[in-house]
Amino acid sequence: MPPRMCPCGLPASYHDCCGRLHRGEATATTAEQLMRSRFSAFSVGDEAYLLRTWHPSDRPRRLGLDKRVTWVRLEVLETSGGSVVHTEGTVRFRAHYTERGRPGHMEEHSRFVRLDGRWVYAGVV
Repeated sequence: MPPRMCPCGLPASYHDCCGRLHRGEATATTAEQLMRSRFSAFSVGDEAYLLRTWHPSDRPRRLGLDKRVTWVRLEVLETSGGSVVHTEGTVRFRAHYTERGRPGHMEEHSRFVRLDGRWVYAGVV
């Protein structure tokens, strides 16, 4: 059986791409990589990773992911900052999903910051 492709949209297996971040074997080096790994976490239902990568100032205690929603595809529309030399960055994206068999999408312009050397999600721009 071929390896499952990563939900984040990059041409790699989940195990070798976002799975490494979810398992704690690596950390995101850019804001975009963190955003992609968070999309993948929604896709695979990894609530613990989502909470770990959320800025503590507004992190919820729990998420309660909706099991009726399946996250199927990600489009990165725009990035600003967020590279290995930045301490802040933004990523605008469109996330596609199905809910009860019906397709949909949502767009967000997310803000990311480095906290103790690691990228974290800091909310919507």
